[in-house]
Amino acid sequence: MERRALLATLGAAALLPAPALAQPFPSRPLRLLVTWPPGGTTDILARQLAPQLSARLGQPVVVENRGGASGAIGAAELARAPNDGHTFGMVTSTVISAALLSRTAYDPLRDLTPILLLARVANILVVNPSLPVRTVPELIALAKAQPGKLTFGSPGIGSAVHISGEMFKLAAGVDMVHAPYRGGGPALADVVAGHLQLMFGNASSTLPFVREGTLRAIAVTSGTRAAYLPEVPTIAETLPGFAIDEWYAVLGPAGMAPAVAERLNAAFMDIVTQPVERARLLEGGAEVAGGTVEEFRHFMAAEVEKIGGVVRDARITAE
Repeated sequence: MERRALLATLGAAALLPAPALAQPFPSRPLRLLVTWPPGGTTDILARQLAPQLSARLGQPVVVENRGGASGAIGAAELARAPNDGHTFGMVTSTVISAALLSRTAYDPLRDLTPILLLARVANILVVNPSLPVRTVPELIALAKAQPGKLTFGSPGIGSAVHISGEMFKLAAGVDMVHAPYRGGGPALADVVAGHLQLMFGNASSTLPFVREGTLRAIAVTSGTRAAYLPEVPTIAETLPGFAIDEWYAVLGPAGMAPAVAERLNAAFMDIVTQPVERARLLEGGAEVAGGTVEEFRHFMAAEVEKIGGVVRDARITAE
């Protein structure tokens, strides 16, 4: 009797649904949240990668835009999403500064799962050609001779472009005025027109102006020279230790199973390391980063410390 009861129990258990984590991943369409509005660089990159990701994972990938507050609105929604791996997000480095400056409740280290650092994009220190400077030392000398007279533009408070400018002010010991805009395009247009003197512009949007000669590239903000502008020095060649990039990355909600994060990491890595994709990114000013989930976790922690230090020392507040 006991043996028959045990067999009956085991037979009934076999009919129960398997735990969610035992299901193959992915088991349904995937949702890729983009924390910026349609048409921007992040959105274009996400839509470029989505069909290739779908082919590798065997499920449709639906791109959804959740822009606003320099990426904070989308990041907060991502943090609240189910952590089964079927929702993940394409973010930029403002996922950190937005969390520090906005009232949106999420912590980039506690509430999000690192998946992959996709690519780095150096910001390019550009000036209007009428400004009588061609090097970083000349710019520093001019800024010190005219404190508060030079103005640099950005797409908004807390943007990577803004953070780069504030970091430069701190490192060089100069007083320059920040002019926030609603988007990088209008700010760049005003530098070209001479209404602003300079900008630490995102390479993807700034390179066309540099190549056509309407803006002069003085330096790049990355720690090493950029492959697409090898003749342009880094700011670190004048101010040792200066290094800050804008970056694109994939994050998921906190608590995502490590095996799922690794699967997504491998799929994205397989895409961006293809020669055609790598060349396409480089043409737009982005250099493939890549790496493991754990490497990205350490990178995120270091970025929170660095960007948080600039926000604190420059006394940046949301307006």
